[in-house]
Amino acid sequence: MTETGAAGAGRAPVLFEARGLSAGFGGLRALDTVDLLVFAGEIAALIGPNGAGKTTLFNCLTGLCLPSAGELHLQSPSGRRRLDGLTPNRITALGVARTFQNIRLFPEMTALENVMVGRHVRTRAGVLGALLRGPGTRAEEREIKALALGFLAKVGLAAAADEPAASLPYGLQRRLEIARALATRPLLLLLDEPAAGMNPRETAELDELIRRLRSDEGVTILLIEHDMRLVMNLAERIIVLDCGRVIATGTPRQVRSNPAVVRAYLGEQP
Repeated sequence: MTETGAAGAGRAPVLFEARGLSAGFGGLRALDTVDLLVFAGEIAALIGPNGAGKTTLFNCLTGLCLPSAGELHLQSPSGRRRLDGLTPNRITALGVARTFQNIRLFPEMTALENVMVGRHVRTRAGVLGALLRGPGTRAEEREIKALALGFLAKVGLAAAADEPAASLPYGLQRRLEIARALATRPLLLLLDEPAAGMNPRETAELDELIRRLRSDEGVTILLIEHDMRLVMNLAERIIVLDCGRVIATGTPRQVRSNPAVVRAYLGEQP
């Protein structure tokens, strides 16, 4: 892969790697031998036309879809770990969290409860502890609540902690999904169309939030997004998919001027 040399020449270390990744549904090949690197600490964007395979790639990375070929690797604190074949909860525990294109909150739960659910991947109490509710379990629950309140504050939802998720405006539900993902303490945060349905003011606020989360939480971010103004302003590196294949990788300026990208996606002359 061409970017490997760049990493060795001073770029941050590789956090995630997909190598020869393929996935299909029936006769349709959604991903075709995809090679992809995500470097620690970066904000990267995955773009491409509808049906290019972007969400399928996220689903493979998070264990919701089983690749037909290829490998997925994450550089976790315990060493390089292979992700393909693992269950979603195991992948989350290793340090990968995501939001969804179609919001998947627990609508009747409060905002606080939604974030606390996300934190439970890091809890120590097992089923027996939860049933007996001993001092250790109760202390851990207090710790989880405090952490969840902190994550709500980080995304600007402290005042909505006790509100049912379904009652929140759409843009705030997007933020709540991000808070729930952050509660798992991810190394790699995957955002699937986080600006979908947002007005320009909300999109600008999202830009600022993502930058702040990267700096404050030390999380690496890979996002799928169709809002090209947000992508070009926010992403340090862009990977372009078309028909299940990576057709370009580079900085926003490089991608914007790439003829293959213009033909496949941007639809206008640079």
